[in-house]
Amino acid sequence: MEKMERNDFGVSRRLRAWYEENRRDLPWRATRSPYLIWVSEIILQQTRVDQGLAYYLRFVGRFPDVASLAAADEDEVLRYWQGLGYYSRARNLRAAAIDVMTRFGGVFPKRYEDVRSLKGVGEYTAAAIVSFAWNEPKAVVDGNVYRVLARLFAVETPIDTGEGKRLFAALAADVMDPREAATHNQAIMELGALVCSPRDPSCDACPLVTDCLAHAVGRERAFPVKRGRVKRRSRFFLYLYIIYKGRTWLRRREPGDIWAGLYEFPMVETERAVAEEEVATRPEARALVGEGFRIVATRMGVKHVLSHQDLFLSFLKIEITEPTPALKAYLETPVDALPSFAMPQPLHQYCSREGREGREKVSKG
Repeated sequence: MEKMERNDFGVSRRLRAWYEENRRDLPWRATRSPYLIWVSEIILQQTRVDQGLAYYLRFVGRFPDVASLAAADEDEVLRYWQGLGYYSRARNLRAAAIDVMTRFGGVFPKRYEDVRSLKGVGEYTAAAIVSFAWNEPKAVVDGNVYRVLARLFAVETPIDTGEGKRLFAALAADVMDPREAATHNQAIMELGALVCSPRDPSCDACPLVTDCLAHAVGRERAFPVKRGRVKRRSRFFLYLYIIYKGRTWLRRREPGDIWAGLYEFPMVETERAVAEEEVATRPEARALVGEGFRIVATRMGVKHVLSHQDLFLSFLKIEITEPTPALKAYLETPVDALPSFAMPQPLHQYCSREGREGREKVSKG
């Protein structure tokens, strides 16, 4: 591989000059607080900036510092995370905040190794925190950086291999001016987000276009190289919103699957989508609703896309004549209390819609 003027940091200079002219005005860039930078990086791990901004402002509005996050109970943290998905991130944030309070006396650690030791903080996040907060010379490597470097140097090594991760870490450090780590890291990530995009890179607007080996041979879209993709799977969830005298039932999802720790209605996972009339033929559903029940409303086949799964959710709103023994395994709660529970986003949206329609019926009545 050609060594492209990396020793005089020409790439870094052009990147930083471009960044100063084109950077987006984002709240976590206006602070040196390692806590606020940390929260923003965790949110942006699986969320685009335009989507994550409102969630960031809401989250730090309620938990403005490590102490407030550490003191909160898990359910409240999950409620404020609701809609962002990958809820283990929120649980890890809270656990790490407690660790900062107990192990570091409430002061966010400054050493890279200490930051890396916090739960849920990987190499990229630790590098981002120490470089953005203290200008420590740690190069960040996220998806945007992989893409920029893979195209810049036409790297054929797959990014999802051990060899690839080591190679790109070395390249990222090689092109970074260690005296300007914070600005350089922000710049290369911003370039990947705004210019060196996955499908249609704006090469004419790129400050590195004259150095880019992939552009020189017209193969920008061939990089970065990946070894393989995870096969997607489809799952079908039948939710039973069971109502009896203004009360309903929930359960908390167990660890080891999606949405662990969040609340949901009684659910039957099926091998395929089911029709409304099939509910009465399923023993697990009949055990929950009993013999005397009435289906009030249905919402069938709502698609919800996760990283490696397509979920097809069906909701049946059911009124029962009396609680069944099977419901004793669930948490009984007033229907009006549903907004206080941390739920997966599609269930939260369903409950919000049901609540809105219920209020409209009352006002019209």
